[in-house]
Amino acid sequence: MFVLNIFNLVFFVSSFVLSLYGLNMLILTLLFLISDRNNQDVDVPLEWPKVTVQLPLFNELSVVARLIESVVKLDYPRQCITIQILDDSNDSTTDVVRDLVRLYQQQGISIECYHRSHRLGNKAGALAAGLLASKDEFIAIFDADFVPNPDYLKKVIPYFNIKDVGMVQTRWGHLNPFHNLLTRAQTIALDGHLVVEQVARSRNDLLFNFNGSAGVWRKKCIVDSGGWQSDTIAEDLDLSYRAQIRGWDFRYLFDIVSPAEIPSELISFKSQQFRWVKGSVQCLCKHLLNIIRHSKFSFWQRYQAIMHLGGYLMHPMMLCFLISTVPYMLYADTDKLLPTWLGFAGFGPPLLYAVAQISAYRDGLSRFVWFPVLMVLGLGVAVNNTKAVIEALFGYKSDDFVRTPKSSYVSNEDNEFYANSNYLLVFLEILFGIYAFVSLFISISKFPSMSPFLAFFFIGFLLVAIFSYLETSRLLKNVKE
Repeated sequence: MFVLNIFNLVFFVSSFVLSLYGLNMLILTLLFLISDRNNQDVDVPLEWPKVTVQLPLFNELSVVARLIESVVKLDYPRQCITIQILDDSNDSTTDVVRDLVRLYQQQGISIECYHRSHRLGNKAGALAAGLLASKDEFIAIFDADFVPNPDYLKKVIPYFNIKDVGMVQTRWGHLNPFHNLLTRAQTIALDGHLVVEQVARSRNDLLFNFNGSAGVWRKKCIVDSGGWQSDTIAEDLDLSYRAQIRGWDFRYLFDIVSPAEIPSELISFKSQQFRWVKGSVQCLCKHLLNIIRHSKFSFWQRYQAIMHLGGYLMHPMMLCFLISTVPYMLYADTDKLLPTWLGFAGFGPPLLYAVAQISAYRDGLSRFVWFPVLMVLGLGVAVNNTKAVIEALFGYKSDDFVRTPKSSYVSNEDNEFYANSNYLLVFLEILFGIYAFVSLFISISKFPSMSPFLAFFFIGFLLVAIFSYLETSRLLKNVKE
């Protein structure tokens, strides 16, 4: 009886926590709908300030030329822009960078390469080193998978005429949204954050974050907030919160879109997710007390900040919910209904993602058709993301800042990492898939209302496990060859 009570407690706690996040998605969607999405009118500066454009790289052979070629085409006074290539690569990317730097220097472009033979501090360490070398007032940052439009700086820099603005973030676009089912699903997920959530938070005086790329910082803001720090693997989120806690103002520009490439392989996506999840939870642990104690934050700001940083806690809650469903269904009264709050909050995610697609694209409804794929994917990576949450909560240190492969290019070093780290996860995903199937079988006769949700669990774990295994096996074969 005691064990049964424990499972019932887990079931109701997990369902309640999941409902909170679902309800918050409804709230953010409402805030988005009532918010003015138009960018604030600002005056063009009489003299354009100096800007350093930082391009952090690590083994980006397939996309580095595309990135550099797009950045040198930025329409900004040549004497006011410096390009820093922060190259931590240990493959032939370095040779490509060297040749391109030499080429553009001969054309009179201010471009330099800073190559580190180590990766101390990973991306944060590279950005910090570049910051020390920069004498400019503003710092623009683009990851390797981005292709900024030529007018990017001229559109963004004027917003720093507003007092106390420390960072301006622009919306990410997508270079390959229709490449495969995985990129279609990711497009919907990313747009949910970049269209609805970021606008809702920024337009309603809530804390939000620099997304790691396609944003511009005031150098003074970075320095005043403690600089780039590497004690988390989400240096962008970490600095964002430190700066806002210090009182700096941020701006999010919905109408300025910076195209980027989406991971087209499942293992790449899982690696990216792992880094984002672990880094986000690390930031939650780091900043929770500062957020709670901040005298100038309202209760609503504190609550939303915690929901923001703790959003990925949904994944272990999903697993807890799934594990507790079998004992709940076997021993609960058949006429007992699921918690009503869970059913109501379940409208949150699909509504948020639907509104994001409709608001961002003329063909938004046809894009949203692929939402079930996102549900399958989101549930299927719950094991991967739960592992990241656990590591963050318990302070486990690992070499987990592994860059996301671009354009299906993966080095042998990356191959070995992915192969060694994914087989165990695949095994666990299979076990959870079997458990989800058992839960689904039981629900059909006892709790039919739960069957669709459990079916998504089963399909998600099954497909993610199969494709992860196939990709991991292929990568391991490449290593051996």
